Amino acid sequence: MALRLRNTRLTLRYEDDLRLFRSYHMRVAMAALVIGFALFPIVFNNDFWLSVLTFAGIYAIGAIGLNLLSGYTGQVSLGHAFFLGVGAYTAVWAGRNEVPFLAWLLLAAVVGGLLGAAIGPFALRLRGVYLVIITLGLVFVGLHLFRNWTSLTGGGAGTAVLAGVSIGPLDFNRLELLGSTFTRNQGWFWLVWALVAVAALLAKNMARTRPGRAMQAVRDRDVAASVIGVSLVRYKVAAFAVSSMYAAAAGGLLGTFRQFVAPQQWDLLLSIEFIAIIILGGLGTIFGAILGAVFIRGVGNLVEQFSHHLPFVAGTAAGDGVITVFALNQIIYGLLIILFLVFEPLGLAALWLRLKAYFKAWPFSY
Repeated sequence: MALRLRNTRLTLRYEDDLRLFRSYHMRVAMAALVIGFALFPIVFNNDFWLSVLTFAGIYAIGAIGLNLLSGYTGQVSLGHAFFLGVGAYTAVWAGRNEVPFLAWLLLAAVVGGLLGAAIGPFALRLRGVYLVIITLGLVFVGLHLFRNWTSLTGGGAGTAVLAGVSIGPLDFNRLELLGSTFTRNQGWFWLVWALVAVAALLAKNMARTRPGRAMQAVRDRDVAASVIGVSLVRYKVAAFAVSSMYAAAAGGLLGTFRQFVAPQQWDLLLSIEFIAIIILGGLGTIFGAILGAVFIRGVGNLVEQFSHHLPFVAGTAAGDGVITVFALNQIIYGLLIILFLVFEPLGLAALWLRLKAYFKAWPFSY
């Protein structure tokens, strides 16, 4: 009887570990996040910061996808910008054909996933720097395609994005709810961060189940994973497909929020920005991708906001100054990547977990 009871307790404890919210405190924190999500745009109705957080949410969706590929499966990719562009131009097409919001968002994800699945088999034969070069080439192929498919992309001059963002009676460009009308940035904040929650929940469940464990086995030692029965074909291709789905969905949202896209937006520097997000946020963590996106977009927009006070920074390439705001941002991203890799390789996620452990053990922490 004692043995049976002990085994039952072990089973219950294991089931508790599989729950997303394993304790009372985690449930309280989640309830506080939901309340904050609902009230933040109303209480803190500042268009600039709402737009910054909306961009951060869109980038977080794309970064979650890249983290599933690089952080969980160990496949380094510099081609993320290509799939973002694919999603953005899917939104362009959807706007011209009046496709409903959820339909075109799903279509963007499917198109991105199919293209990612087509690239995935290269990961079976290549790894390390060779795989990086392949995905880097994908960015330049995409730039060439986007510049020359003028009927869709508008060529170098770019094109407007008129895709709708309505779900039933709710139009998030001009949200009317409970007798109140909200601004575009308020509506988009609610829409984007609700989608971040869905994307994070799906990714978290994937990472905690058999596919997630298989992807981590491939990352740590693919030959050993293959020996114990993990299909490298299935999981490497699936990782590219899922990552590309997230990226294309994020690209569609990004283009629609900006309302204008041009081919030069989907270049190598955008891919590097996403690499910076997952490194600074924490490789192999879902919430790390979100932290990294908020941090990187917050820093980038703060630099743009206050750079006019710096005498050596020019507003444009033709302005007076040593470097442009864009170049300064790239330098800051590079320095942050170096600093985090040297002093905190596990990123902001590790800092948060360490801080949480400190307060959990207080007053016995040291």
